[in-house]
Amino acid sequence: MSTLHNNAKPGDFAKVVLMPGDPNRAKWIAETFLTDIVLVNNVRGVNGYTGYTKSGKRISVMASGMGMPSIGIYSYELFKTFEVDVIIRIGTAGSYNEAVHVGDLVLAQGACTNGNNIGNQYLGGGNYSAIADFELLKRAYEKAEELNFTTHVGNVLSSDMFYTPLEDEWKKWSYLQILAVEMETYALYTTASSMRKKALCILTITDSFITHKSLTTEERERGLNKMVELAIETAEKYL
Repeated sequence: MSTLHNNAKPGDFAKVVLMPGDPNRAKWIAETFLTDIVLVNNVRGVNGYTGYTKSGKRISVMASGMGMPSIGIYSYELFKTFEVDVIIRIGTAGSYNEAVHVGDLVLAQGACTNGNNIGNQYLGGGNYSAIADFELLKRAYEKAEELNFTTHVGNVLSSDMFYTPLEDEWKKWSYLQILAVEMETYALYTTASSMRKKALCILTITDSFITHKSLTTEERERGLNKMVELAIETAEKYL
């Protein structure tokens, strides 16, 4: 059956879903990396596709939108209604660490948040530590090493704000060795854990708070290719 935010039918989604934030990026991934693709959801323009990898593995890709509430909605419905087992978020991030350079990849081992801690909705208090599925994390890291991708593993910040008037706020997170900032991972990991599902976040560093460098359009495209390739390879190992 469909949901409020997804008009797919049972079985339309594969057991593994790749999840970028941008609907246009989901379309690009499906058309560039998959074959025999079928559009299975287009509610609110949040496109979802199912197709096959070059190795013949059935896989889906769907956008999450921006922010933790949005990915919380879509991941919950995919896990619960459409019986998805694994979601691999593929997104962009800003570096908080001098060793993490623009163009590098980050595997989010865990996620912090500066928001109202979604974990509190389950706990009624306290701070929940949101972490990746170890099996997926291990497979992704090993594959990244094999492909010779510059990859870092560690903690990221899932921020409730993209713009902030506090210019140096990032430094307190950097002091605690947070590698990068993005806006979705904490909610995805918390949702997956609550539903006994698997999740991983793979990020491309597109900007640096330390060097103030950013990827050019061409560099961004090549960098995203690496991230998507790693996500597909990781998904295929699971499948």
